[in-house]
Amino acid sequence: MKRLFLCLLLMSAPASAETLYFSAIPDEDETRLIERFGAVAEYLEAELGVDVEYIPVKSYAAAVTAFRNDQIQLGWFGGLSGVQARLQVPGSQAIAQGAEDETFVTYFIANAATGLQPSEEFPDLAGRSFTFGAQTSTSGRLMPEFWIRESTGQAPTELFSDVGFSGDHGQTLRLVASGAYEIGAMNYSVYDRAVADGAAEVEQASIIWKTPPYPDYNWTIRADVDARFGEGFTDRVQSALIDMQDEALLASFPRSAFIPAENAFYQPIEDTARALDIID
Repeated sequence: MKRLFLCLLLMSAPASAETLYFSAIPDEDETRLIERFGAVAEYLEAELGVDVEYIPVKSYAAAVTAFRNDQIQLGWFGGLSGVQARLQVPGSQAIAQGAEDETFVTYFIANAATGLQPSEEFPDLAGRSFTFGAQTSTSGRLMPEFWIRESTGQAPTELFSDVGFSGDHGQTLRLVASGAYEIGAMNYSVYDRAVADGAAEVEQASIIWKTPPYPDYNWTIRADVDARFGEGFTDRVQSALIDMQDEALLASFPRSAFIPAENAFYQPIEDTARALDIID
């Protein structure tokens, strides 16, 4: 009981000012994320001259909660989870995004047995089974639902015979490829990487439509880091991210580069989330 109490106390305590803790939304397999962000932690530590540690989390909501509770000071968020994190900690800033995140898209993929073909127009999906990704994923839920409603005038539960939430993009691909769901919506970069890796699932789950572009992933930092790590620390973290040139690090995201971002870029995401009652 004493050990449990100590563990709970540590989990709820603010992070030490001597270490910069960061996390990321779990949009892929945990093993891949630990490998990817462990290397990012090493890079940031060398650039910033402070200890940096990656903290894995189990869900998108857990990443936002960790940011709110000061268990992390920096997060690699999706568009929606970044908005949620910044609303939880006023004054926090989006400081960088991938070059590709200015014009992100979602792929709608279909199991081969459906016979559905690629289309420039929103396809006829009525009566099919459909899976989103995580419930608070920008590319896996928010924007696909927006375009479903915009294109059909129906809510997903009205349009589809069955609606699920896979939890992450890789699982969406697996579920559609297996036929567990006929259609799914997923992050385009995860699908493109599966193609590049020669994943068997892409043979059974092909792209049938893609959304118009929207802003997505971003690095968001807490409002109080300059007070804790020294004046100008936010700018130093931003510079370290933008100056990242290691091709292996960038490819693991995958992004070609990181560029400056600001909160205003994500106002369309916040507006859409409010319109769909995903946030108050």
